Amino acid sequence: MAADDQSEKPGGEGVRVLEQQHKGSVTEGELETVLGYKTEMARNRSLWTLLFQSLAIAAIPYGMGSPLISAIYGGGQLSIFLGWIIILVLDESIALSLGELASRYPTSGGPSYWSFQVAPKYKVALAYITGWVWLIGNWTITLSGAYCSMYHPDFLMSDWQLLLVFYALCLFTFVICTFFNKYLPMVDTICAGFTALSIVIILIALSVSAASGRHSAAYTLGHYDTSFAGYGSFTFFIGLLPSAYTFSAIGMISAMAEECADPAVKVPWALSLCVPIGGFAGFFFIIPICATLPPLADVILAPVGQALPYIFHTVMGSPEGGLGLIFLVLVITLFCSISITVAASRCTWAFARDDPIPFAKIWAKVDERLGVPVNSLALVTVVQMLLGLINLGSSSAFTAFVSVGVQALALAYGIPIAISLFCGRKEVNKARWNLGQTLGTIVNVLALVWIAFELVLFSMPTALPVLIGFGAIAALWYAVYSRTSYKGPPASEGL
Repeated sequence: MAADDQSEKPGGEGVRVLEQQHKGSVTEGELETVLGYKTEMARNRSLWTLLFQSLAIAAIPYGMGSPLISAIYGGGQLSIFLGWIIILVLDESIALSLGELASRYPTSGGPSYWSFQVAPKYKVALAYITGWVWLIGNWTITLSGAYCSMYHPDFLMSDWQLLLVFYALCLFTFVICTFFNKYLPMVDTICAGFTALSIVIILIALSVSAASGRHSAAYTLGHYDTSFAGYGSFTFFIGLLPSAYTFSAIGMISAMAEECADPAVKVPWALSLCVPIGGFAGFFFIIPICATLPPLADVILAPVGQALPYIFHTVMGSPEGGLGLIFLVLVITLFCSISITVAASRCTWAFARDDPIPFAKIWAKVDERLGVPVNSLALVTVVQMLLGLINLGSSSAFTAFVSVGVQALALAYGIPIAISLFCGRKEVNKARWNLGQTLGTIVNVLALVWIAFELVLFSMPTALPVLIGFGAIAALWYAVYSRTSYKGPPASEGL
């Protein structure tokens, strides 16, 4: 669809939404012709259900709460509150940058497809690298969601018992995602409502109980103690980890592009709205925690490094009260596990269509009766279960999965954004949803600077074996098969 055939409509400050004259949206046939893939998935998702799925993946109370111990080491209240604001700005720059690419090339292939289309040369190599990095990020970040939900200081289980619970969660998620696909948009909607209700309940419960006392406004928003981390002036940045982790998987919603009508507009809007809406809701979660936070020295000693259960227990003044609030977070985590597994399976299926991974034809198959890529769902589940064997019950293992997931996703975002920027934004400026040349350039640069820093911030020694393992598989498969057979995604002029 050429730019000459479009008319401009206002789509919010700084955003231009371009629509075809006389049509208003791109038809399914046009998507097949221009983007190069036949339609195999039912387009049963709306803008709102896409947004709700992205919010379910972010899962604010879980996303912020599970690695909260890092913010305690990072100085406490100031790192939590100010860090949240900083991350909202930085991650929104990524969301907006991805939104332009998703509008120009609205397929489930996401970053791999985008890199291939916007690169002036080395298209195949860039698509292969980006696709594998994207796949690794999807698989490991999905595992971290299911992994963390099993920690609670009041429950003492052996390693094999933890493994069985973990496997049960994986299999339950697989069944829901496979056999109840048509209900998943409703599940995401229920999740959004339940998350909002849970945040309100936690806000009221902590504020009313405050068994460990209430802090002044200045202390609540500005207390900063650098004595725990030992990183000097870098301590504050350690405190950014929970906020950064919360929105690290925001781009995964792009894998749902082939399950909604008019994805060239709806997917970028879902991407761009997730951070401000989720960020606003997050203030009602983090402020009461900051206002009632027990002494940082006590929180540091929380069992298995899980600060949130300890905080809830202490502030509520009883194990029962703390358990009640943790139960709400665990339900949100279950919703998150379903939503993120769906997105990861679509990523796997979409990448497999281009034949870059072992047994790609199996993973690229969509079950005609169920209307979902069952084999890809099974692969994602099996990968989670295998990775779950690595030091299950160990906080260092969880840290490794979080680090690998965040780093891989960030790098997969950064590659197509960087290529597009260095090519003068020639392609994304033609997208139906774009920021314009000046604002878009500023946003892209900010996104790339943050991604570069994020790669350093999440660098953990425990993550190295996981990265090396997946990298070795990708390199070996390229040498054995993909070097001669992989041709990249279909060439496209975009929408």
